[in-house]
Amino acid sequence: MEGISVLTVVVVFVLFLLLNAVKILKEYERGVIFRLGRLVAAKGPGLILLIPIIDRMQKVSLRLITADVPPQDVITKDNVSVKVNAVVYFKVFDPNRAIVEVEDYLYATSQLAQTTLRSVLGEAELDELLAERERINDRLQAILDEATDPWGIKVSKVEVKHVDLPQEMQRAMARQAEAERERRAKVIMAEGEFQASERIAEAAAIIGRHPQALQLRYLQTLVEVAAENNSTTIFPVPIDFLEAFREGQLAMAGKAAGGTNPPGSSARDVR
Repeated sequence: MEGISVLTVVVVFVLFLLLNAVKILKEYERGVIFRLGRLVAAKGPGLILLIPIIDRMQKVSLRLITADVPPQDVITKDNVSVKVNAVVYFKVFDPNRAIVEVEDYLYATSQLAQTTLRSVLGEAELDELLAERERINDRLQAILDEATDPWGIKVSKVEVKHVDLPQEMQRAMARQAEAERERRAKVIMAEGEFQASERIAEAAAIIGRHPQALQLRYLQTLVEVAAENNSTTIFPVPIDFLEAFREGQLAMAGKAAGGTNPPGSSARDVR
């Protein structure tokens, strides 16, 4: 019985060693192997054989990692306090350096992203932060990529997600935007009136050279009025035509008041 129990312990121990010696890594995983504390190499994917008790392995994922940068209190260059959060996309390209050069590359990259976000946005004004988001993202990505390169990490993209402005600043920006829209509307209206006045002056000059064009304009106006099914039709009468009636009425009034006009006088003189 004692022999059977010893054999059972030995078998269990051998199975335990075999299980620890055989590792299977997925396609996106690499195993950084240490032998007696010394770095051997990064192996994988597939079946990995380790020397029991002597070898130790740490898994590293080579997939793209998305790290959320929590909201940071930032004071911009023009002394505006805002809250800004971002997202960082990075991946490990050298598993050996990611394990050996830094204790926890995920935590280190997250902390570096937070400090870089505050420092870069603190050098920009609020208008630049809102209008030049792409340029700021590129600068953040370049700084983080350069800083994490010794760790075997490649930062592929950085995006500023949200800029939280104070309520007072939001109201001030709303008033500014409204005033800007009103200014543009007034400028456009004035420009339209100026262009219309130029066209009207050109049309008046053409009609002055060709009086028949005025009669054609009268006829066009009649066509437009008649097309609206109105019961009243308006006939435009030239002012010169009415002037003749007025002069006749003045002449008749002069005759009634003082008889015939003296020689050489006219209705215009009686007036």
